[in-house]
Amino acid sequence: MNVEQARRNMIEQQIRTWEVLDLDILKTLVAVRREAFVPTAYQALAFVDTEIPLPEGENMLSPKLEARLLQEAAVQPHESVLEIGAGSGYMAALLAHHAKQVITVEIVPELRALAEKNLASYGVGNVSVALGDGARGWSGSGSQAFDVIMISGSLPVVPEAFLRQLSVGGRLLAVIGEAPVMSACMITRVSDDAWDTVKLFETSIKALRNAEKPSAFRF
Repeated sequence: MNVEQARRNMIEQQIRTWEVLDLDILKTLVAVRREAFVPTAYQALAFVDTEIPLPEGENMLSPKLEARLLQEAAVQPHESVLEIGAGSGYMAALLAHHAKQVITVEIVPELRALAEKNLASYGVGNVSVALGDGARGWSGSGSQAFDVIMISGSLPVVPEAFLRQLSVGGRLLAVIGEAPVMSACMITRVSDDAWDTVKLFETSIKALRNAEKPSAFRF
């Protein structure tokens, strides 16, 4: 496989056609080598438009979805980022390329170790990988507020804890809903007690482990 040609094909045929046109994002996809975060057994799929299996039944998101969420997040160099669902560490590496600091949280010990190893091997120094369940907010950082929260798994509903962990002006990127109806959304905290939600596009991905379920109560 010609790796660089495959990377160019991924960007031109999958990612740019999915409205990812920000030049800084496209440069990041070249600079942060996706194949360095793909398990050895699946290297042939590193640039294919598909999810890639990870240990414990988890997976990497498709390249175009990762790229689109990264573009929508519009992370700035002074900003702090929280990611829930570290996986192989690839999304954290993409976020770290733009952010001041990234905390990525993983519930599966084997994946936490994998993400930590991949990030260290790639020389990413502004990401810390925490072990824990962040599906309903993350208490491991105390009272820290984040400028961007990225949820790398779908949520049936968004827990209020995440909304409260956003700084004013902060953005939460998440795929919200239950199969077959899910939407990628960006929720922006516009004041201390107000949030604005924008639906970006429809998609369907695996649910985050232990994600909060909608109330079964009906009037």
